[in-house]
Amino acid sequence: MQRLPAHRPDGAPDAASVAAAVAALRAGTLVILPTDTVYGIAADAANAAAVDRLFLAKGRLRSKAVALLAASAEQAATVADLSSSAARRLVASYWPGALTLVAPAIVTFPEGVGADGTIGVRVPANPVVQAIAAQLGRPLAVSSANRSDADAPVAFVGAVAAIGAWVALALDGGDCPLGVASTVVDIRGERLLVLRQGGIDVTQDGPLRH
Repeated sequence: MQRLPAHRPDGAPDAASVAAAVAALRAGTLVILPTDTVYGIAADAANAAAVDRLFLAKGRLRSKAVALLAASAEQAATVADLSSSAARRLVASYWPGALTLVAPAIVTFPEGVGADGTIGVRVPANPVVQAIAAQLGRPLAVSSANRSDADAPVAFVGAVAAIGAWVALALDGGDCPLGVASTVVDIRGERLLVLRQGGIDVTQDGPLRH
C-alpha cells in the first residue's frame, strides 16, 4: 500500500496525490481518502469488480448500499434526479457539506451502489475528494474506512489499521474536521425523510438549520 499526503503545506490538494488516486481507481483498486466527515474507502462506481472488493474489504452486506461522493452539484446531477424543489433547496443550503441525498437514480451502477432505483449522493466539503471525482469524470463509490459495524475512523492511522490491507493507496489528510458521518435524507416523497442523523440537523417541516 502506498501512502501519500492528501494536501500541500498550503492546504490545497496535492496534484501528484490526486493523480495517483485517479490512476488507482481507474485500475480497479481501492483508495483510502479523507473527507469532511470521516475517512472513506473509495472505488470507481462504474467498476463492478472494484465495488465487489469494497464490500469484501468492509465485510458489508450488499443490502447496505454505498453512496456516491461527487465533485460538484453539477456532477451529482448526472447520476441522480435533483430537480425537485426540496433537492434544490438542500443543495443550495448544505453542499458542499455533510448531507447525503437519497434520490431517484438516472444512471445504472453495479449492485450495491444505490438500491431499488435510488442513489445516495453528496458533495463533500473536501477539495481533495472533489478534485479526484472531477479528474475521474464521475462520482466515487465511498463508504467509511472501517470494517462493517466498527467505528468510522476520523484519523488516518485508524483508517489504515482498519482496512489498509485492502487498498492500493492511502491519502493522509490529517484528522477529519467534522468527525461524524453525514446526515442522510430521502427526498423522493412530499416530505423529507431523515434516514440517518449525522453532521447536519435537518428539520422535516421547517427552516433547515445546522
